[in-house]
Order: sequence, then structure tokens, then C-alpha cells
Amino acid sequence: MNDILRSPAAPSAIATAYDKDGFYFPLDVTSGTAAAAMLADLEAAEAECGSDRKRLSLLRSYPSQLLPSFAALIRHPRLIEAVSQIIGPDVLVWSAGFFIKEAGSKSFVSWHQDLNYWGLDGDDEVTAWFALTPATVENGCMRFVPGSHRMKDVPHVDKFAPDNLLTRGQEIAAEVDDASAVNITLRAGEASLHHGHLFHASGPNATDTRRLGVAIRYVAPSMKQTSGDKLLVSHVAGEDRHGHFEHMPAPMGRLLAEDWERARRNAEMKKEILYAGVKAEMVKENRRG
Repeated sequence: MNDILRSPAAPSAIATAYDKDGFYFPLDVTSGTAAAAMLADLEAAEAECGSDRKRLSLLRSYPSQLLPSFAALIRHPRLIEAVSQIIGPDVLVWSAGFFIKEAGSKSFVSWHQDLNYWGLDGDDEVTAWFALTPATVENGCMRFVPGSHRMKDVPHVDKFAPDNLLTRGQEIAAEVDDASAVNITLRAGEASLHHGHLFHASGPNATDTRRLGVAIRYVAPSMKQTSGDKLLVSHVAGEDRHGHFEHMPAPMGRLLAEDWERARRNAEMKKEILYAGVKAEMVKENRRG
């Protein structure tokens, strides 16, 4: 991507802030023009899916497996450089999916920790949340509690609230100091980085435009699923000397049949992991998309 970028942060600043607070922002990744082009590509693909809800759900959950523009995003040198300072030079993408809040939407994300329900055996993971549109307080930007990543896993409860964008409507089963939270405002083309144990949440979109961001979950190849499953991942930097995951190729074209099939297969495996411990009838009733 040939973009005009602001000066990047000094390498040490990212790792230092991340270790102290559990997050870093803002990270310049692309220009606003490049972000707008990716948004247009996504919205064109959404239109092509039409009323096919299953395909629309796969597109929003696995854009980097279906659209070359998003396959390039997860491999963007600025993201790889920043993430490598945290988890090392060998990098896989465990998943990359959208969090979309439509104009005037009541959708929210409850206080939670990511790694609590991903079924991974460690915490060599960092999420890069890339803004395709500006993320503001008014449209429901993320909020982080500094230093909360040091608490490791804390208990969660599943509430399946209808407007909660999380898979199970999970939320931390303890009081969260909301007053200490930081609003993670971003312009289109910027990203934030956060730890998988960090307490984070976001509110509804009170504006008349969509708010879109893609959460890219980077992991070190040493990580593995506690279930023993070999999920499909993207190998984006360095080497994988462990073989805990199945590597999938970047899409050779746009919305190809073989890529739809890979996305479908990965979604089925992920469903078993993300809904582990939930009764089958609850999964059927509350699955989104």
C-alpha cells in the first residue's frame, strides 16, 4: 500500500506502553484514503452477498480469507513491525473479523477478556483493531482499563444479550472500574493494539453513520488450541517451527469458491471452540448471522 503516513512511534514506545498498560494506540497503518478503499471493497462484497445471511456472516468473520485487500491488510508491514515487538518475529493470524455498528445501533460489547474463551494455551497474542471508519466516543469506540491484563483470566458469565456483539454475550463476573477506562479513539487508517487479558468494552453507535473496525488476532506459532484442533491460520511473518495450526494461502482472487469453503470449514471449527461448555440449544438459539 503506497500511503502517506505520519511518523511511526519509536520501536521501544510500543513495547513499553503495551507491557505497562496492556495496550498501545494510535498506530498509523494506512492513509484515510486507503482505509476508504478497503471499506468500499467490503461494502461491494456485502452487496454481492445480497440476502445470503450465511455468506454475509462468513464475509464479515473472515474477510482476509475472501478479499485480497484484507489479506494485504493483515500482512501490512506497519502492523507486522509493531506486533513483532510484542510477540516476536514469527507471526500467525488466528482470526480477523469485523465489529460493525450500524448507524443508530444499540449494539455494544460488554466488559470482557478475549483469551478467556478462545481456547488457546498461552498469552503470546496481540489484537490489532484497525479502523475503517473513525472510532469516536459517540459511535462506540473501544474502552480499555489500563493494567488489567495483569489479572490474567478472571471469571465470566454468558448472558446472550441480544444487542451484545460478542459470541456468547460474555462479560466479566466482577465489578469493573469504568471510571478508570480510556477511550480508544482512532481515525480511519489507524489501529490500536491490546492484550488478550485486557478488560475492554464498547458502547452503542449514537451517530448516523456506520462504525467499522476489523480485529486482527496475531499469535506466536508456539501457541496451540487446548482442544488439539488445528485451526486454519494465515502465516504472515517469520517461521512456524511448531505446526500447531494449518496454514491457508492468501486468496488468489475475490470471493472465490475455494476460499468460501475454507472460511466455512474454519467457522465450523471455531464454533466448537467459542461455544465450548454451552448447551447445543443455546448455541442454535443465539448464533449471530
